[in-house]
Amino acid sequence: MWDVAEELNAMLVFAEHRYYGESLPFGNESFSDSKHLNYLTSEQALADFAVLIEYLKTTIAGARDSPVIAIGGSYGGMLAAWLRMKYPHVVVGALAASAPIWQFGDLVPCGTYFSIVTNDFRKSGTGCSESIRNSWNAINHLSSTDAGLQWLSSTFRLCSPLKNLQDAVVLKNWLSETWVNLAMVNYPYAADFLQPLPAWPIQEVCKFLKDPSLSDKLLLQNVFQAVNLYYNYSGEASCLDMSETATKNLGQLGWYYQACTEMVMPLCTDGVNDMFEPQKWDLDALSEECYRLWGVRPRPSWILSVYGGKNISSHSNIIFSNGGLDPWSAGGVTQNITSSIVAIVIPEGAHHLDLRSRNSLDPKSVQRARALEICYMKQWVEKARHNH
Repeated sequence: MWDVAEELNAMLVFAEHRYYGESLPFGNESFSDSKHLNYLTSEQALADFAVLIEYLKTTIAGARDSPVIAIGGSYGGMLAAWLRMKYPHVVVGALAASAPIWQFGDLVPCGTYFSIVTNDFRKSGTGCSESIRNSWNAINHLSSTDAGLQWLSSTFRLCSPLKNLQDAVVLKNWLSETWVNLAMVNYPYAADFLQPLPAWPIQEVCKFLKDPSLSDKLLLQNVFQAVNLYYNYSGEASCLDMSETATKNLGQLGWYYQACTEMVMPLCTDGVNDMFEPQKWDLDALSEECYRLWGVRPRPSWILSVYGGKNISSHSNIIFSNGGLDPWSAGGVTQNITSSIVAIVIPEGAHHLDLRSRNSLDPKSVQRARALEICYMKQWVEKARHNH
């Protein structure tokens, strides 16, 4: 984005989403109850951005007639696309990177996400995904006794020891989330988006997971080495904290509320097409959990009603880019819809690699994607100026 802004002689504006960071509409009360949280929606956020853009145009010299392009990655990419759909008079186009706008309702199968994660590990080392698939039973065996729980706690150097089967479930969820995060940040160079990591981190992790036929304890010692690379690549952690999967504060609380209301994305595993324990998508369980936490219940079809699901061909000037290594591409737009709602697929790309700064280790596919994105943006700007 920095490179492109310079090339297009553009101003780069980062707008903070309501209820995240410092943008708390009710200060410390913002998360106190569902009455205060009621205004945390994607629609309200889009309206904020539209109002902000109008404000910037009236207050910044020379900005009045400047065309605006929305850019975002992940949830931000969804917002970028939706901003162009809902406010076409405010933004002339949108680059939506790794934006899973179709991970809703039954638009895509709920299992594709985890099969992409599994594929990343399968391709990164012999025996790797199989070792992870076998690790769940190994944990189940060991967690059935107190001695086993103790062994797991010390082997994984956990900050707080496992006390019962429920804690063992937390351990498995934590490991699953770690494998997913590695798939998202499987970048071709050292980076620290969620954690400081080496280049192609899954290949590094898979060096510890070559033999799926090992005994339970040997297998899990290898799994520890693998997750230790993710959580302790810097070598500074004295113990591993299961409550932490991403170092930066990505505003977990706000997102959790959104997942409990409108951002309801069905995900599931079957243990056959993926390396995880089988888990069906359970909307009822989610609904109960959300009601317990916030006093709200999810509305699984609302996003489809408000943003159109797959029926978006009447819009224009949106680029959807997706990485072949990114699990979120499962819910992404990966084929052109019209001549101006276009898909760019980056086979060697993880989560919004194209939005990151240029790097000498960038694969050709992301270099080509960026060049194409800039080409479209120049067309939008040109056309907007011409129309004006």
